[in-house]
Amino acid sequence: MISTSGIMVNFGGQPLFEDVNVKFVPGNCYGLIGANGAGKSTFLKVLSGDLEPNAGHVDIPPNLRMAKLEQDQFKYDEQTALDTVFQGYPRLYKVMKEREALYAQSEFSEEDGNRIATLEGEFAELNGYEAEAEAATLLSGLGVPEEEQHRLMGELPGGLKVRVLLAQAMFGHPDILLLDEPTNNLDVHTIAWLEDYLSRLESLVIVVSHDRHFLNNVCTHVADIDFRQIRIYVGNYDFWYQASELMLQQKRDQAKKSADKAKDLKAFIQRFASNASKAKQATSRRKLLEKLTMDEMPTSTRKYPHIVFKPNRECGKSILRVEGLTASIGDEVIFRDVSFTVHRGDKIAFVGPDGRAKTTLFQILTGERQADAGTFEWGSTITTGYFPKENEAYFEGVTLNLVDWLRQYAVDQHEEFVRGFLGRMLFSGEDTQKQAQVLSGGERVRCMLARMMQLGGNVLILDEPTNHLDLESITALNNAMTSFGEVLLFSSHDRELVNTVATRIMEITPHGMIDAVMHYDDYIVSETIRAEREAIYGGPAPL
Repeated sequence: MISTSGIMVNFGGQPLFEDVNVKFVPGNCYGLIGANGAGKSTFLKVLSGDLEPNAGHVDIPPNLRMAKLEQDQFKYDEQTALDTVFQGYPRLYKVMKEREALYAQSEFSEEDGNRIATLEGEFAELNGYEAEAEAATLLSGLGVPEEEQHRLMGELPGGLKVRVLLAQAMFGHPDILLLDEPTNNLDVHTIAWLEDYLSRLESLVIVVSHDRHFLNNVCTHVADIDFRQIRIYVGNYDFWYQASELMLQQKRDQAKKSADKAKDLKAFIQRFASNASKAKQATSRRKLLEKLTMDEMPTSTRKYPHIVFKPNRECGKSILRVEGLTASIGDEVIFRDVSFTVHRGDKIAFVGPDGRAKTTLFQILTGERQADAGTFEWGSTITTGYFPKENEAYFEGVTLNLVDWLRQYAVDQHEEFVRGFLGRMLFSGEDTQKQAQVLSGGERVRCMLARMMQLGGNVLILDEPTNHLDLESITALNNAMTSFGEVLLFSSHDRELVNTVATRIMEITPHGMIDAVMHYDDYIVSETIRAEREAIYGGPAPL
């Protein structure tokens, strides 16, 4: 069990959270959530001992072993992948290395023999004889091929490094497991494997993730950082979202009642303050008013942007027809002979293991690049709005403030109109005077969404729009895409968004297209789709 007493962390004179008193119980998985900057990763560092709080303390029984997902991908570059995993259990790793060194000696002294006997007992107690098999199972489950497991970490691509570090954290069944964004760089099937593994784990798990589908599948509780406090709710992310919305509404109702009561009290005081017979009552009500105004509703760190896509006109009968598109990057053909027709009301999620293929297709359809072969034709009533995966070209070197930046794309050049769209995307006051070139990744995405909202397209093309967004912004975008009444073509690694928005799945493969009118969860488990994919890829392939 982990318990905290009076934890407070202060950055720049402002507390991230204060007087935090919570308990985390073994056997439960807690999703740690909060707005960007609320202190999720900071709180994990406090729990792991990597950061000393300004006040309070963390209590962890000394007999419990804690493991965490390492964030430094270069820390183990001189180690093999298997050795890196073993280091997740420091006590066992130390025994393993000393044991190996003794066995490597050509001669043994009596003292060496006694030490080996001691080490063998400890090695067996720590399940050392099963260590290599366990590590290999973890690595294979997380998508690290067997032939890569003996290579140096420095030789592995970044995506595989992350998987090795995740295996390191889970190795040896730690009593407490801290995971910060564990699903990054994982494909759908690997995430499903991780969900199943964590759901069967008896350890105490605390996880930070922007993947709502993952949080729903693994979390028994949600630890919410808001109002500079941490509150724990029983249930998964969806349950928390409904409970928190109810709580916020109750707070709003309470605040409105207080405001209405304060208004009545002020009116009474103004009316009877000079009336001697009513002076005592006026004084009593003045004291009550002071109490009401002092007990203000705390400011939440959680803010939802207001995202609404409104087309300037409805789509006609003809939307898009694609015939035989082929595209290459350098000498590599990334898709060949792609053909499909888009119909009214389609919300199509483009999926597949190669993100370059999806991005390239969208660039061709929006005229940003040419196909090697094939044709496509948009209907005469169609206007598109495009959200590119990479947005650096829109911001780098741009010295405009946000008002002038967004005005470039506005149909109405009045500042009030432009500020209205910025306000919906959580830019107000001094924020609107920020230089476009200094924005964070999440701020850039919100600006790009504001730009897209102003274009009024009836076919929206969105390439990984949830990248860099917090859970609140992802939820708002998910709702906006679900409510959009025209045509969507999009790609996303957010499985919850894909599953709740898409009515049709298209997988771009090196040899054509798999086209299925179904939801994403059904696509993943379909035996027909699995057989078709294996025939195309020559075996199982990630999604």
